[in-house]
Amino acid sequence: MSRTIPNAISSLLGNSSIEPFYAVDLDFPSGNLRLWTGYGDRTIRSNTYLGSGDIMRIDGLEEASDLSSRGTTLTFSGVPSNLVAYALTEEYQGHLCHVYWGIKSVSDVVEVFSGYMDKMTIQDDGETSTISLSVESRLIPLERPNARRYTQASHDAVIATEDYDETTD
Repeated sequence: MSRTIPNAISSLLGNSSIEPFYAVDLDFPSGNLRLWTGYGDRTIRSNTYLGSGDIMRIDGLEEASDLSSRGTTLTFSGVPSNLVAYALTEEYQGHLCHVYWGIKSVSDVVEVFSGYMDKMTIQDDGETSTISLSVESRLIPLERPNARRYTQASHDAVIATEDYDETTD
């Protein structure tokens, strides 16, 4: 995927030492959870991201030159057990996730991944937990076969689904 790197970031990439970071925006139905891999709060694109320090790890960020889809996994370690109940009750599947990369001395970031939250795995030892969240690429739906048929019955079923009004039940 081609992307534009802001001048403020590209001018610093030649420096011998930079402090890069990742930021994650998880679009949960009850509200967005925004975290970054530093400490304290950070404003990115007019949104406040909470510092996650060393508890967040991002695995599998890679790109391919073709249109193949690749997913990634976000792992949160040392999560207090009282937050596990929140993770278990949240309807997260199919909701968006954005991953950004930036340099601490610059306010600009580059979106390096976006996809849909897919599967959450929780390992709980009683006091703290580890939560792994797999995120599918936005290209995944393009790889799924379309089960619709171009028949009158299929067309009628789609129209009936689109016209369905829950208030008439």
